Amino acid sequence: MLFSFTATSDFDFMTYFARHIQATVENGVLVIPDHLGQGYIRKLAFGQDFKITIHRYILKEDLILKRNTSGLGNDLITVFFYNNEQALEIAYNDENQVLFSQRDESAIQVTSNDLSSTIRFPAHQHIHYVVVAIMPSRLSELLAVSEPNSVLQTITGSGNSFLYFESMAAEAKLLLKNMAAVDMNDSLSHFYMQIKVQELLYLVFHKLSMRVSATHQTINSADAERLLFIRNEIISDLSVPPVIRELAQVAAMSETKLKQLFKQTFGATIYNYYQQARMQEAAFLLKQGRYSVGEVGYELGFSNLSHFSRVFEKHYGLNPKRYSYS
Repeated sequence: MLFSFTATSDFDFMTYFARHIQATVENGVLVIPDHLGQGYIRKLAFGQDFKITIHRYILKEDLILKRNTSGLGNDLITVFFYNNEQALEIAYNDENQVLFSQRDESAIQVTSNDLSSTIRFPAHQHIHYVVVAIMPSRLSELLAVSEPNSVLQTITGSGNSFLYFESMAAEAKLLLKNMAAVDMNDSLSHFYMQIKVQELLYLVFHKLSMRVSATHQTINSADAERLLFIRNEIISDLSVPPVIRELAQVAAMSETKLKQLFKQTFGATIYNYYQQARMQEAAFLLKQGRYSVGEVGYELGFSNLSHFSRVFEKHYGLNPKRYSYS
């Protein structure tokens, strides 16, 4: 099932999606019809400039959401929280989607609404995600930062195109779980949800506020698609360090542009991102209990296990053997 839309600031996703699937919206809730699956979409508004949509469902066929560029620049900020057991497939143009996540199934995306994107949610799998839509002026008012870094300036500024990714920490996952369990018949549920949404935004923008200030590099949908492809290339074989020259050729970018846009989008240099993904994979494998420390180290390209232990301990505060038993 394909649903294509344009994300203008006055666009009401749930209303138009309900029409698309011939369903009705009652009290801010769209119940998925039985012939399509089960679950719901819920919308809450905290004013015309601050809204949240909660998606929780299982569908009988793939769902493809295609967001078209509004052509209006940054008049709306979208914060997308994805927390699923399955890997997310996302693209920023009409090419094939790439997996966003492998071992870590969660992602947070902050984007201006002038970037087009396509997200595919697979059939017969639990879909849990939340979208916060907020206007720059409202976000700036909420953040109330007297000296914002370059990232926050870009997001709350006028006419900027941007895309930022952050990992989702356990605290954010717990918040999302608690929000999904709220009894919306409670008279104070709307008040509670507004507080929790602001907590979510705090967690995201606190991370973004910690990034090193740098001159913002303009990004478009084609650039965003290439960056996700490069990210996928980096994590597809974690036993081999990335070669910037080769990645730049694949991305059809200069090495300088690739390095700048990658760090701007993902908050780390290409090599540091690779090393972080490498250690996350090591932690995942160690926790499975099926592999020895040596097997994990060699699988991830370490010929010197002492070096592997030092790098791992730097990331997790424990050496691999102790971590596997923790």
